[in-house]
Amino acid sequence: MRGERWRRVASQIGRSVAVWAVSTLTMLLLAGILPDFRLRSADGDSATDIAVTAALGAGAFGLLSALVWPLLVRLLLLVPALVLGLLVFFLNGALLWLALRVNPVERGAAAPETAVVVAAVMSAVASATGAALAVRDDDAYRRRLYRLADRRRRSTPPCPPTSGTVFLQLDGVGHDVLLDAVGKGLMPTVARWLGTATGGDRPSHRLTPWRTDWSSQTGASQLGILHGSNHDVPAFRWYEKARREVMVCNRPTSAAELQARAIEYAGHAGLLATDGASRGNLFGGGAGEQALVLSIATRRRGPAARSRAGYFAYFSDPANAVRTALSFIAEVCREIGQSTRTRLRKQRPRVSRGGLYPFVRAFATVVERDVVVAAVTGDLLAGRTAVYADLVAYDEVAHHSGPASRDAEKVLQRLDRALALIENVAEHAPRPYRLVVLSDHGQSPGETFRSRYGLTLGDLVRAGCGLPVPRRARRTHSGAEARAAVRAALRRPVEEGAEHFRPTRGSEPVVLASGNLGLVSFPDVSHRMTKEEIDARHPALLPTLANHPGIGFLLVRSERHGGVVLGAYGAEIPLDELDDNPGPLAAFGAGAADVVRRTHTFPHTADIMVNSFHDPADGEVLAFEEQIGSHGGLGGAQSRPFLLSPLALSQPVADGAELAGAEHIHQVLRRWMTESDEAELPATPDRERAA
Repeated sequence: MRGERWRRVASQIGRSVAVWAVSTLTMLLLAGILPDFRLRSADGDSATDIAVTAALGAGAFGLLSALVWPLLVRLLLLVPALVLGLLVFFLNGALLWLALRVNPVERGAAAPETAVVVAAVMSAVASATGAALAVRDDDAYRRRLYRLADRRRRSTPPCPPTSGTVFLQLDGVGHDVLLDAVGKGLMPTVARWLGTATGGDRPSHRLTPWRTDWSSQTGASQLGILHGSNHDVPAFRWYEKARREVMVCNRPTSAAELQARAIEYAGHAGLLATDGASRGNLFGGGAGEQALVLSIATRRRGPAARSRAGYFAYFSDPANAVRTALSFIAEVCREIGQSTRTRLRKQRPRVSRGGLYPFVRAFATVVERDVVVAAVTGDLLAGRTAVYADLVAYDEVAHHSGPASRDAEKVLQRLDRALALIENVAEHAPRPYRLVVLSDHGQSPGETFRSRYGLTLGDLVRAGCGLPVPRRARRTHSGAEARAAVRAALRRPVEEGAEHFRPTRGSEPVVLASGNLGLVSFPDVSHRMTKEEIDARHPALLPTLANHPGIGFLLVRSERHGGVVLGAYGAEIPLDELDDNPGPLAAFGAGAADVVRRTHTFPHTADIMVNSFHDPADGEVLAFEEQIGSHGGLGGAQSRPFLLSPLALSQPVADGAELAGAEHIHQVLRRWMTESDEAELPATPDRERAA
């Protein structure tokens, strides 16, 4: 035992010496390349003196990074995340400057801007060297992972021996997209779990598709999954007449209000109320530990302050910040190159990918991913009972590049590596963990409504109302979840452009878009208008919408039937007759009538709910936003996400039953969290195959 301990100590010392040596060589190399960085005095020194200066400087820089850096980051937790990420470079440069000044030889010097570059390179090289040396050493790897964990875990009592559960949400990844990626070899970790990998491993997980509600977007799905209720969430954005306000799921104030409503409606705090952690989500789920959670982004104290500690777990290691920043820059360049290529090839469909979008994409695919994965790593090593984390990378890229594009496939590969890392960390956790992977919705491809017909849904509504139509259609705002994460990180609580949706004249309609779902409200009427009232005010509006080739169907309230679905050629089907005569809903598949009827019961359903055209042959829809991969309504893969669960857990639903609705997913996840590790589960075909 003592001999083993000494071997570990010797191994650690050897790695430290190796990292020191590599850092010294890196400093010597940079001194030879950079004109404003020197390790010799003006009189000139011998090679030995220069080497000693480099060695002492590298050693001092390493010690300062290990001892001083965590204290600096803890002091800066109130700084917005993106600002902290940039500040890292300057603080790192200051540490290098200090290391050169405390050097007893006192010959080193560097210009401020050069010190920043040198410090960044040395941190990255030292981190890479340490990781390479520790790759085959489980103990060293575990120690490296522990540095990402919250330092407070040491003061917490020992965790119970029962299994914890980690729920990882791959935002926007549809069931068929996942299967296709596995078949192409893009996601080897998922393939191994399903037993389809080349090695022929037995499956450890089962894959189950589920059906979303009509509002197939993260706000409705995640609220239902985490809090057990998404009642009265008709879309991603909608107008509430009583409040005279547009609710937007990815606006912090709206997210906080929706979470409070769900807690009151469901009667409990949420899925994560017992020793849980919420990471990168729109909602907290009742978790005591929250980081990058939008519903608390507007708070200045309390849970919001605690959520800032999620950044500390990542930025406490300067090498992490350097590595993430370099990856961020690379991702921006990659997006610019990919968008330029699609433009030169005149690829269709295509949407604008300029402006700030390359930076939004880089934040979603690099910064948000790295911080969330690091936070989950800390939760595992701290032994938390339940963790729910959202990785939004695929959803953001697929909106602009397409759900089946090469760009999106590259993101799936990186997400699979993140799953592998979390699985590896779970093996070193102080308690066993069950990894459940799921998505909140899929994405459906297709042109935008505007690109196909030359006008927006708002233009079409204005034309049907007899109002003037602007010559140049305005673009709608993207509903991508990554933009909310960027705003939260920058502490900008109100969505830019939200005022755009407020009516300028009381009698003009408010027209909002949520993917391929549109909502039309008349703000000067305090109640939800009926078909009869709309026809009396604007006789041409409903026929104009229902007969347009880009519209699939409408939902309106009816004085005679309670609610009706309208379609082309005068189709008018009462809601209670849809099972026998689906009419225009036939193209949208089984379950469409159920979700339409449910939405009709919501207090804040719009006066007119508009779902775009859908082609069942190729799964395409027409987004009312500027997205070639969209979700938010009915039609195609957007309504068919997945649930990937360990075979050790009971089946989500009985054989032949359908897993439908986010609230149903909540019930399943809640049941799984109460199942003991030794529970005798009924035999299923999946379990029999695994045996």
